[in-house]
Amino acid sequence: MIFSKNNLVLFLTAATVATGVNGHMEMIKPCPRFNANGIDCPELPPGEVRDYNENAPISSAGKKLQPFCKYPTPWPTPAALWTAGEQVNIQFNTWGSPHSGGHCEWSVSYDGGNSFVVVHRVLQHCFYDSDNKLQTMFNFTLPADLPGSDTAVFAWTWVNAMGNREFYMNCADVKIQGSSPSFTGPKMTILNYPDYPTVPEFEGNYTIGLEYYENAPSITVYAPYSTQGQSQSQSQSQNDDPPPMSSSPPALF
Repeated sequence: MIFSKNNLVLFLTAATVATGVNGHMEMIKPCPRFNANGIDCPELPPGEVRDYNENAPISSAGKKLQPFCKYPTPWPTPAALWTAGEQVNIQFNTWGSPHSGGHCEWSVSYDGGNSFVVVHRVLQHCFYDSDNKLQTMFNFTLPADLPGSDTAVFAWTWVNAMGNREFYMNCADVKIQGSSPSFTGPKMTILNYPDYPTVPEFEGNYTIGLEYYENAPSITVYAPYSTQGQSQSQSQSQNDDPPPMSSSPPALF
């Protein structure tokens, strides 16, 4: 197809408008806190309302838009019941913009969202399959040695390849059945958020930002209660965790 100069301008304008209308990617299964588009969402906590803009980033162009997880109040009941070692199905909206892919992580917290350990990653080309088609469904197996918890927080995070330098995060409250007392894995990577490193647009170079994921420190998370009944909610880093870029980091992480 050959575009005249005027037609090309109209085409690019229409594409930009369409992207704005479609918004961004958002997790819809398990249902994130207060999501209006989610699948099998629990009843809202008293005083809360459905969020029709769950696909918005929590930071953009160096500005904090929302706190980690967006909402501190959990669902009254779990959005999903999982078992350690089983395959889980994660779904995203089909109408959002994947921003040419980027880096995705899925992580679990056992201390109310203060620290997260990674259970799955899709780096570089998240939201695109091997045929370069949009992928909005992900199936992966949970680690067999994940601890059990009635109040685990499951997070999806995303650093988009193209567009404003943003950080996306949706959190769902899940119940995990498991017998392990602890689990060690990579600490969740945070980029493009105030007091954390910023990576530029990929511009076709999909190795950008990989060093932060590859060098993420290990973290050990514990079941909410030990076999002796003592609280084990605090997570411990296995490696020295590099300090954030500010002397006054956010409350989380």
